[in-house]
Amino acid sequence: MKSGTIAASIIIVSALLLSGCFPGGTTYSSQEPAGFFSGVWHGWIAPVSLIAGLFKDGIRIYEPHNTGWWYDFGFYIAVIAGFGGIALSRTRKKTQHGS
Repeated sequence: MKSGTIAASIIIVSALLLSGCFPGGTTYSSQEPAGFFSGVWHGWIAPVSLIAGLFKDGIRIYEPHNTGWWYDFGFYIAVIAGFGGIALSRTRKKTQHGS
C-alpha cells in the first residue's frame, strides 16, 4: 500500500469512530447530560465537529444537554489548550530557526 492510501484509510476509520462522539447527537439527554470530561472531549474535537456539522444536520460544536458550569469549564480548557498548544509550538519553531 502506498502511504497516501494508508493515510486516507486512517482518516476514514478515525472519522467513523469519532462520529458517535460528536455533540448534538442523541448520546446525551436532559436526564443524562454531558459532564466535565465530555466537555473536554468536545473541546478537543470542536474543529472537526464544525466541519462535520456543515455536511450533517444535528452535529454541533457544543452539547446543549450538559451539566452547566463543569461542562463549560472542560470545553474551554480543551479549546484553549488545543489552540494554545499550536501557538506554543509555532513560537518554539520560530525561536529555534532564529526568526
